[in-house]
Amino acid sequence: MNIKILGAFAAVALLAACADQTTETKGAGQTHSIVPGSQEDLVANVGDRVFYDLNRSTLRADGKATLDKQAAWLKQYGSNNVQIAGNCDERGTTEYNLALGQRRANAAASYLKAKGVAAARMTTISYGKDRPTAMGSNEQAWAQNRNATTSVR
Repeated sequence: MNIKILGAFAAVALLAACADQTTETKGAGQTHSIVPGSQEDLVANVGDRVFYDLNRSTLRADGKATLDKQAAWLKQYGSNNVQIAGNCDERGTTEYNLALGQRRANAAASYLKAKGVAAARMTTISYGKDRPTAMGSNEQAWAQNRNATTSVR
């Protein structure tokens, strides 16, 4: 029994010794691995979404700042392609929200294109109100669901 336990500890120690350089320590003994150029890298170090005001597809200043960082990140990782998904809160008809979500995705993609990201590297899609990121029927949840989300493809 002790030999099995020692063997298991040896295996864990061996795997830990072979860990790549992307592993970062995150407090109290927890570790998290972020691969440069990955979706996790985009989310953690750049930001993957921009937010919109109610019934609007105009980029806000905070959204432009996030997209500026995304453009720089995409220039650094030139082989990455992205999909930009437009999303809406639950209010409004399905048709209205699909159209609004598409305008939001297009606004983000157009901004990135203006910053030098090739249009061929981006696709857009609208999910309307079908993929909420925050559950709830209140202003806080609705504000989180009015977004365009960038995903590495």
